[in-house]
Amino acid sequence: MRFLSFCLLLLASCSVPQAESMRAVAAYDILLPMEEEKAAFLDLLESVAETHGYHVDAATPSELERISLSYPISINASIWRGEDDEEKIATILSAPDAVDHIWIIFPKGENPELSTNFRNTLVARIEEVWPQTTSLPIAPTGAIPHLRDMVLTPAGYEIKPEEMQKYQLPVDR
Repeated sequence: MRFLSFCLLLLASCSVPQAESMRAVAAYDILLPMEEEKAAFLDLLESVAETHGYHVDAATPSELERISLSYPISINASIWRGEDDEEKIATILSAPDAVDHIWIIFPKGENPELSTNFRNTLVARIEEVWPQTTSLPIAPTGAIPHLRDMVLTPAGYEIKPEEMQKYQLPVDR
């Protein structure tokens, strides 16, 4: 199930049409080089999710090890609404080719107002603990650009001008 979530996220980056409620509306990069930090991050996610009636499903170390045989990954989790995972509230995974960079991606949600409220609460808590948390751009396709295609600015990551066409953005932007 967790591996499937990651595969679906990768497919979204390939311009696969998706339900409007699943379209990414916000994404953040959190630098977590230590395993203890990743564990603390998952604990924080679980704490905030629980207060909103959500839950976190995260890959176990053995699942991460098995997945890492195909591609490097240091975290793979999702926040869900409902006991039977009725709605994905957020996806958490390590950035492609940068396992210390943890990305949390938020879809629009079936109820955008509730989704926005949860996202704002969670991001505020994350930024309290990890103030280096940085926003990520979202391409018109809903994909998050690869780290190598972005540059860090004071306002967050931005797509490099020479990579904009790759993400269906006008070059003169």
